[in-house]
Amino acid sequence: QVQLVESGGGLVQTGDSLRLSCAPSGYIWNYYTMGWFRQAPGKEREFVAAIKWSGTSTNYADSVKGRFTIARDNAKNTVSLQMNSLKPEDTAIYYCAADTGRTDWIQTSSRNYEYWGQGTQVTVSS
Repeated sequence: QVQLVESGGGLVQTGDSLRLSCAPSGYIWNYYTMGWFRQAPGKEREFVAAIKWSGTSTNYADSVKGRFTIARDNAKNTVSLQMNSLKPEDTAIYYCAADTGRTDWIQTSSRNYEYWGQGTQVTVSS
């Protein structure tokens, strides 16, 4: 059983930065994938970024490449999502998720992620 708790959301202006954090509880194996998804009002949940718990690989949605960075903080045992150059279209509820499958690649479909956090709101004003 894995529990995930997100933090760090808020209201910012276009061009600002935010850092989200996800703290998992329970044992996390190196082959687990920790991902961030987001869901805007009236839209489907979409993949944002993910990282293998081992830190060996990452994957990003095209819409956030070059602006967002996902990383594992070994000291704090958390996964962070550093979001720079935020745009109004980044406004959404951001969810941390865990995929416990034994794969070498990173899944981008939400169907592959078994555990989810409660979500944290990110609002970017224009």
